[in-house]
Amino acid sequence: MWEAVWPLTTEDTVPKKDKKKNQHSKRFTELTASIEADKLYELGEALEIVKKNATAKFAEGVDLSVRLGIDPKKGDQNVRGTTTLPHGTGKTKIVAVLAKGDQAKEAEAAGADHVGDEDLIKKIQEGFNKFDVVLATEEMAPQIGKIGKALGAKTPNKRNGTVTNAIGTAVKEIKGATRVEYRADKGGVVNMPIGRVSLSPEQLTENFSAAVSAIVKAKPSSTKGKYLVTMTLSSTMGPGVPLDPALAQKAAGA
Repeated sequence: MWEAVWPLTTEDTVPKKDKKKNQHSKRFTELTASIEADKLYELGEALEIVKKNATAKFAEGVDLSVRLGIDPKKGDQNVRGTTTLPHGTGKTKIVAVLAKGDQAKEAEAAGADHVGDEDLIKKIQEGFNKFDVVLATEEMAPQIGKIGKALGAKTPNKRNGTVTNAIGTAVKEIKGATRVEYRADKGGVVNMPIGRVSLSPEQLTENFSAAVSAIVKAKPSSTKGKYLVTMTLSSTMGPGVPLDPALAQKAAGA
């Protein structure tokens, strides 16, 4: 028996008396008919179903959801990091960079949307937030605390690679939509994009391999038992297709 057909959402925590407001649409329900109950799919077949079920009136993304065998409450089992998808996610992000001098010029040349030092910090303190990602050089790292509250989850840090002196490379990866960040939530679930349905099965397979390999490499040494518990692929507006974790890991070469 597989455990989760759809990526976990806030709907899972909605009281039963309120769930009627969150029922899936007729379209969504009909699409689930293409997914066999109790079956764990191999990657190729799952991608075929996901692409076929992406019938929304926009270019849907493809998302990977992995439930890990970790205890999120333990600090040494916190799974997070960044990885590079060879074919990108297909979504361009607005990048702000805290840098000075030559590194600021490097960021601008790489395509950063907003570059500055104290002036950009002041602008953010005054409410500016027209960006998706904030990067900072190590020289600017001590200044990040001034805007940490305003940035929240977007606050740069070394752990996820957003504080770096390889600023040009970081900007290019993010602007090219090849760099993605992943993080296990309080339930031990990692949700991350691996592309768009417009990508070929081969391209999505390569992106999937990069994503799974990164998650496997991030396995905490203190974790016991099965690490990849359940895996699901879905399009933005489509139902999830449960994968066989062992076959998926093998397909990813992880």
